[in-house]
Amino acid sequence: MAQLSFKFRTPALFKEVALFFAFLRKYARVRGYQRFAQFEKVKGWLVDLLYKKRGRYARPFLHFGSVSLIFVVITFGPLLLNSQEEQELDSQSQGILANASVFSTDFYTTQADEVRQYRGGEIIVHSVQEGETISTIALRYGLDPTTILWENDLTEKSTLKPGQELNILPVDGVRHKVAKGETIYTIAKKYGLDSSQAQVIVDYPFNEFLNEETFELAIGQQLVVPQGVVQKTASPIVRQPRVVFTPDAGNVSATGSFVWPAAGSITQSYSFYHRAIDVANRSGGNILAADGGIVTVAGWIDNSGYGRRVMIDHGNGFVTLYAHLNVTQVQAGQRVNRGDVIGQMGNTGRSTGTHLHFEIRQGSVLLNPFSYL
Repeated sequence: MAQLSFKFRTPALFKEVALFFAFLRKYARVRGYQRFAQFEKVKGWLVDLLYKKRGRYARPFLHFGSVSLIFVVITFGPLLLNSQEEQELDSQSQGILANASVFSTDFYTTQADEVRQYRGGEIIVHSVQEGETISTIALRYGLDPTTILWENDLTEKSTLKPGQELNILPVDGVRHKVAKGETIYTIAKKYGLDSSQAQVIVDYPFNEFLNEETFELAIGQQLVVPQGVVQKTASPIVRQPRVVFTPDAGNVSATGSFVWPAAGSITQSYSFYHRAIDVANRSGGNILAADGGIVTVAGWIDNSGYGRRVMIDHGNGFVTLYAHLNVTQVQAGQRVNRGDVIGQMGNTGRSTGTHLHFEIRQGSVLLNPFSYL
């Protein structure tokens, strides 16, 4: 009986379940439409509001967006930057270590020379010791002897005494006390520099001006004139000796080694601002070709400070220059052997005494002659 009763009621149960789901679907549809209608009303009201007051809230929205962006950058930016900086520092440190071997001792020596070049603008007071001369003192401080002579109102015939105090400038040149009406251009002209070379007075880092744009000067102030030369009031008339030219040597070839081009004493050595050596001899004397080659320049061909000069191309990458000659005894285009006379020591051009200015060049690089002589 129980089994018959269950079979009899099963169709009725399915029918009730079907009716329940049909009601549930209808209820969800009605409620969904009601909620959607309410959403549409709210949306329509918001759209109307924004449309009627369009642009009114643009600035608040923009400010809010900017503040939010700044907050994000401040909060999360350092984390990203720190990681990137660490990577860059690692790569840079590796690059520095890799390049450290590229710099030779010459590089660091050059840096030290350039630091020593100005000595902070300080003018040193040197106390003369027993046995010292102008030349040895100049060599000690890397200056031309004439710079010390000019600064201390001395001449080549002056005698130094132990304990005597000398002012030592930081660079070659002169120190000038500004007088009324003077400008950097008149001062430059006074010391043998043209208007374009007056720039060296401005570029010297320890010269001060009342106006950095017009370079106005104060009466009585001190100026250092780098490369300046005290001009002689009157130049004595020098009779030129009869020139005896050295004959052409024919086929020549450089030996690769250099002989001393002149006899005398070294008055100025090679430095970063004087890439040559000066050999002085009051009596002058022959100037010799340091090695065989072809003469490319002979004479005072321009108004440069070299004066009369000779340049020899040795055909092996080296070129030598001999400056301030009294006379030249070769001509451009001729060939000379090592040791041939090419001229006489003199005092022409930007020179303050009879001497030879000697350079060894390789391409555009001026080499230290002491390394090759």
